[in-house]
Amino acid sequence: MYEKYMIVPELAKKTENGFEIGARLPYYRGVSLSMVEEIEVTLDGETLPQSDVSILINGKTYNLEQRENELDDRWEMGEVATLAIAKSGELPAGEHKLGLKINLRIGYMPFPSIRIAERNIIIN
Repeated sequence: MYEKYMIVPELAKKTENGFEIGARLPYYRGVSLSMVEEIEVTLDGETLPQSDVSILINGKTYNLEQRENELDDRWEMGEVATLAIAKSGELPAGEHKLGLKINLRIGYMPFPSIRIAERNIIIN
């Protein structure tokens, strides 16, 4: 159910260092950023390093290491975060196939909460 809404294609755009996309939390409750175990982005079949993905939420930007240790800032249900992805080389403008996998650590669940979405998006 949540997978349909994870990727916000209207926010996709090229940046100086790569590109940005909008993403919604695929969970019915908010979580602290330290509970976001994994954010994996694929572009046109290429899996990009997690270390190249930063999350902008509540006016602050967190890289992978900072996110792992952030206990106070939260990603709330329905809130759109910006994922900034560093990508070397020229990114052609136009349509791309984007994949997004988000793995959450939920304390009361005995298994990982992994959600995967895929959409064609326009990056200009």
